[in-house]
Amino acid sequence: MKISILKSDKPIGLACDHAGFTTKKYIIDVFEEEGIKYVDFGTCSTDSVDYPDFAHKLGKAIDKGECEYGVAVCGSGNGINMALNKHPKVRAALCWNEEITQLTRLHNDANILVLPGRFVTQQQAYQMTEIFFNTEFEGGRHQDRINKIPC
Repeated sequence: MKISILKSDKPIGLACDHAGFTTKKYIIDVFEEEGIKYVDFGTCSTDSVDYPDFAHKLGKAIDKGECEYGVAVCGSGNGINMALNKHPKVRAALCWNEEITQLTRLHNDANILVLPGRFVTQQQAYQMTEIFFNTEFEGGRHQDRINKIPC
């Protein structure tokens, strides 16, 4: 199965820190092979950096409507996820297996897939990315819950 882009013609935003760079680079290779448009908000190496610097670039792109979806990676996934979820239009979800990835799209309409780069293989990252971008939001009662997220 190939990755679809959930009915969006906008590029997918990508962000990572040094611990997520290798996984992000792998995802970029997959996107290029499959002809998927993306914007890389960095980082561009394994040199130590601060994940908020790149999370906020992606979060701002989602808030402005420049990207509808994204993928972010840091060592545990937690830090970049926390920074991303400070943005009002972001619903970033830290995923570590296929079932969680599917449920975060089905029930939470997540718009950014966050991966723990130090804890998933490239194959797992691909499978979760594929599931994330091929799973539609169910809506209904789940939409009512999402509407309650903003303070």
